[in-house]
Amino acid sequence: MEPCSCDTFVALPPATVNNRIIFGKNSDRPCDEVQEVVYFPAAVHDNLKEHLKCTYIEIDQVPETYAIVLSRPAWLWGAEMGANEHGVCIGNEAVWGREEVCDEEALLGMDLVRLGLERADTAEKALNVIVDLLEKYGQGGNCSEGKMVFSYHNSFLIADRNEAWVLETAGKYWAAEKVQEGVRNISNQLSITTKIDREHPDMRSYAKQKGWWDGKKEFDFAATYSYLDTTKMMTSPGRYCEGYKLLNKHKGNITFETMMEILRDKPSGINMEGEFLTTASMVSILPQDSNVPCIHFLTGTPDPERSVFKPFIFIPNISQLLDTSSPTFEDSVKKKPQFNIKPDRRHLLYQKHQQALEILDNKEQSMRVPIVPHPRQHLLLSVFWIWAILIGSGRAGSAATAHGPSHSTACGIFLDRARTRVSCIGRRTLNHCSTRGALYFVFLKFLFCSFSSLNVPSSFIMTVPSACTIHFMCF
Repeated sequence: MEPCSCDTFVALPPATVNNRIIFGKNSDRPCDEVQEVVYFPAAVHDNLKEHLKCTYIEIDQVPETYAIVLSRPAWLWGAEMGANEHGVCIGNEAVWGREEVCDEEALLGMDLVRLGLERADTAEKALNVIVDLLEKYGQGGNCSEGKMVFSYHNSFLIADRNEAWVLETAGKYWAAEKVQEGVRNISNQLSITTKIDREHPDMRSYAKQKGWWDGKKEFDFAATYSYLDTTKMMTSPGRYCEGYKLLNKHKGNITFETMMEILRDKPSGINMEGEFLTTASMVSILPQDSNVPCIHFLTGTPDPERSVFKPFIFIPNISQLLDTSSPTFEDSVKKKPQFNIKPDRRHLLYQKHQQALEILDNKEQSMRVPIVPHPRQHLLLSVFWIWAILIGSGRAGSAATAHGPSHSTACGIFLDRARTRVSCIGRRTLNHCSTRGALYFVFLKFLFCSFSSLNVPSSFIMTVPSACTIHFMCF
């Protein structure tokens, strides 16, 4: 299995609509890993002598932590992405480069995501929290619950109501770029080049010592700390470049729906499939007006194309999210040998999602098999629709007649006399199906299906003078 990473995006005015910052992330993880959505309330910690247990190590606790919502692999302490009550959002990516990845257990990048959210009320403060912890405790450890060793450095995209920061690391060294307008994305590669707004004090001297930089030419963080040719970074194939193109395609009109569509995009590879796939997704609306609440949409299930983004808003007295919380098992991290057994961590929503997909897949499979009813059945249906057209249903006018005498409301889509498709779902007007013209279309379709079972060609063109030319297919 080849390790892959994630994709995180942010769009700020004027690239967005209505003075909002839009944040989004796809979490790409091993295909059998369950991701849960969990909430932790704000807390005051009086006993600071008691250490905080992260995934692998313990660290010093702080006096106060903020309320957070997280989307996280169910086996660990940290998170792939999340938000806090102050409108700070963070997502991380796996990155590799010239600096070797530490095999020793330390803080995971996912631990740093949660710690930044718990301890900071702005994006820049979250950056400070992460780099301070990075300096004190380091980063390292296996990021997978299993025998596969999956370790990496981390990059982070941190956003709040006013700005965003990209933070990219190589061991304890780091560079940060401030984003105040437009669009920005990160993927599993270093992307900060010469625009460096903050940095580790020894970042350049360390690179010079290692022979990665001669100290004369302009310092390029991505080119120095990785093997990238940054001159081709925006044109070479890959998810980072494709994500940048998708953001710029919608620049000026980006909404939360736009971000969801970007996360659902499969041709670009952003919505990943295979042994590594998109196991969860998140989109956040961060209004610049502090009087308007932030809204965070999380799937808690794989494949955003086949998942629902569920909204979450921070309000007082939030109850625990039981349907998206995984069952509790003995800690597989602390148990020796580690990850010897992988328990079933599927939460209720995950199970229901799998069941729904199975039903849909079976339905799609059955629809591929042509079913040809007996000619007499089609004949009876044709007679039935003649009767419906002539007498009506008496319950919702011609709309109900168009859908059969047993329906009091409309429930489908038909062609109207103005050559437009009119959605009938949940509407109770008398003539939204353009009186009885639509009924004749339905009647003719049933007649055609009757003919098709008698070896009449499977499709034909018919012209209705009162409407338009319609191509009916019979399956």
